Amino acid sequence: MTFAAPGVPPAVSAKPGLGLPADTPPAVIRRLASRIVTLCWVELRKIRHDRTELYTRAIQPALWLLIFGETFTKIHAIPTPGGIPYLAYLAPGILAQSALFIAIFYGIQIIWERDAGVLTKLMVTPTPRAALISGKAFAAGVRSIVQAAVVVVLAAILGVAFTDNPLKLLATAAVVVLGSAFFSCLSMSIAGVALSRDRLMGIGQAITMPLFFSSNALYPERIMPGWLQAISKINPLSYEVDALRGLLIGTPAHLGLDAIVLVGATVLGVTASALLLPRLAR
Repeated sequence: MTFAAPGVPPAVSAKPGLGLPADTPPAVIRRLASRIVTLCWVELRKIRHDRTELYTRAIQPALWLLIFGETFTKIHAIPTPGGIPYLAYLAPGILAQSALFIAIFYGIQIIWERDAGVLTKLMVTPTPRAALISGKAFAAGVRSIVQAAVVVVLAAILGVAFTDNPLKLLATAAVVVLGSAFFSCLSMSIAGVALSRDRLMGIGQAITMPLFFSSNALYPERIMPGWLQAISKINPLSYEVDALRGLLIGTPAHLGLDAIVLVGATVLGVTASALLLPRLAR
């Protein structure tokens, strides 16, 4: 005789003739998606109880738009495609930057969960490691959407004309989620190597600004020196910014390539983080 743990549903038999669902690929995918959504919901409830982080993180993008954007718009120092105002060109880059700054330190949270014993409890559940990582990654993405909304509203107040096409706005949200999911996975992968909050903070601070300045967030790729263009082409943030510009302000963009790179980078990020998770949980 076997007994199920309290709160855990008994295993379902997949013998033919019993009329019970087998572990078919669609059923597995549905269960995996359900667990990812549940973990996302847990993360989002934390925002509901403490919104301080969202408010404080809105300060930096506001300063970039109000000071850097307004100043460089007036002096016309940076050429923009089609002669659009520099502030309009900058706004999608700052949107991506604000999402990056939220996601790149997401590994601190998983280290805190390890220290509090939460991660060990999650690791002994039937939930796959990839689902644990994906849930946290996409929760970071949803957090970034809230941050992105703040940047869009502020830019609109400053006179930036964004698209009002609902499909493009939904695609913008998807791009923000994918970009944030990748960078949060990068942070969790670093956490699996660094193993401590202090080391992760140091590494995160060391790579955040290089990621930002080596992308096309502030200036077109064509005016970069050759070596920086090469780095920009392998920087996922450049593809996120390119997609956001194409969707929000209508500049020429390679949306298909951008989507492939972001999806591929996110899948690789989830895989790497899931492989390193047992090391972090020890």
